[in-house]
Amino acid sequence: MNKRVDNIIIGFGKAGKTLANYLGNKGEKTILVEKSSLMYGGTCINVGCIPSKFLATSADRRSFSGISDEEYYKNSVVNKKSLVAKLNKANYDKVAGINNVEVIDGCASFKDEHTILIKTAREEYEVYAERIFINTGSTPFIPDIEGLKIKNRIHTSESLMNLEEFPHTLTIFGSGFIGLEFAASYAKFGTKVTIIDKADKLLPREDDDVANEVFESYKALGVDFIFNAGIDHVEQDENKVTISYTVNGEKSQIYSDALLVATGRKANIKDLNLANAGVEISERGFINVNKHLQTNKPHIFAMGDVNGGPQFTYVSLDDNRIVKSYLEDNGSYSKDDRQPIAFSAFLHPTFSKVGLSEKDALEKGYKIKVATLPVTAIPKAKILGNQTGIYKAVVDADTNQILGVVLFGEDSHEVINIVVLAIIMKQPYTMLANQIFTHPTMAEALNDLFVLIK
Repeated sequence: MNKRVDNIIIGFGKAGKTLANYLGNKGEKTILVEKSSLMYGGTCINVGCIPSKFLATSADRRSFSGISDEEYYKNSVVNKKSLVAKLNKANYDKVAGINNVEVIDGCASFKDEHTILIKTAREEYEVYAERIFINTGSTPFIPDIEGLKIKNRIHTSESLMNLEEFPHTLTIFGSGFIGLEFAASYAKFGTKVTIIDKADKLLPREDDDVANEVFESYKALGVDFIFNAGIDHVEQDENKVTISYTVNGEKSQIYSDALLVATGRKANIKDLNLANAGVEISERGFINVNKHLQTNKPHIFAMGDVNGGPQFTYVSLDDNRIVKSYLEDNGSYSKDDRQPIAFSAFLHPTFSKVGLSEKDALEKGYKIKVATLPVTAIPKAKILGNQTGIYKAVVDADTNQILGVVLFGEDSHEVINIVVLAIIMKQPYTMLANQIFTHPTMAEALNDLFVLIK
């Protein structure tokens, strides 16, 4: 069976499913191919933001449960699975119900630049498409270390969230934001957590004062750190994982119930056979795109994590806007027009950031003014019961424009959006210094932070 359609979308992520809705409603014959029925809706809904934040919220409520760690944890994972299943089905139903759109469970690969080979459980066939949109996302990166195989007691962030057996001890390989998010959640569930990393300190790309605040918050949570560690090999049996490592020439071992490999993510392009279409990839292994998200083949687009941009579902949604703009009016909105992008990592408490750090601004040659505010000075933090953290702002001394802000504190994932709006509107920092906020809120601390700019 061979078909001919207007569009093929490979991958059911945020950009792909939203674009399918747009194209189908335009009357264009569109096929959306998804390799796994467990991934309708993409990474965020199934193995990323939603389930991890559900578990993080559940962990925050642990102290109110009155049941054992083991039972509470298992209930949390079971409830997480139920939520994901509902969202997964809702996403499938929404796209499958669109006129002119066909959802196919199967593996898609390029035969040539216009032809996609689709393999399902029952058959294999070719589909010719005028345009092809790649939205296959990213996948966990696993370092080449002896014995480091994802199975049984060794997990990625995706598989760990399905583990119903409570891990009394957990070692996390990697001290980036993914590792830190899971460290906070599992420590609050009652797990003894150890983070091991080759870096010499926590969050080396961030300013020292901010990174130190994060480090101290995790130490207070009971998380241990092993820095400057080279992992020699890993072994596992039915009862434990053994990690052998070297620090400053000294060899040591650590044992734990489970090991989480949190060493970053890579583009999910392995099965696409991009070479058959002549699609170029970067040195980092992501698909090269221009400002309209076209590859070197103008009719082939790459959206979401796979194109090497910021790996957030809201960026994937904006990628859909960029592609839609190109299809509608030749690209009045492109990647060059994208607003400043904030991000939030759900640490202990939430870490949110937009723009440049102090050291980034100095490296770029800006003359800057800087202010910091301890979260202990915020009344709302006292009400919420967590006064850990720091607010920090970096301002251009010549223009009074906000260059960057870090908010490490409770509810910062909400507050950071106010800062982004001020930056987009090109308002001077004094707008936030003088804004009348409601009280008591974490947002009103932006008054106190920006008043400190001198």
